[in-house]
Amino acid sequence: MTKTAVASMTEAETRTFSVSMVISGVRCGLTYVILPFLAPVVGIGSGVGPWLGLLLGTVAIGANLLSIYRFWNGDRRWKMTMTAINLSVIILLMFLVVGDIRELVT
Repeated sequence: MTKTAVASMTEAETRTFSVSMVISGVRCGLTYVILPFLAPVVGIGSGVGPWLGLLLGTVAIGANLLSIYRFWNGDRRWKMTMTAINLSVIILLMFLVVGDIRELVT
């Protein structure tokens, strides 16, 4: 007896995916828009950006992994598409995390 994929997402799956995308977006917005312009105005040192980016990037990667887990655990019809989206975001975040680490080390 085979299981058929369920078409709709549960509220938890939708919320997890949304949160993972928001965290990823906030991380990028802070890193590339807010911190470069706002940090000098309010007197925040340039060393804060990589630490904040590393923290948010790690949290965002975890949220994306949780989203993938929930889609696969729920056996959803769109799990391959959602996995591809989440993995794409994770790959981009990994580049940013590596960049943050390099900036902190040098």
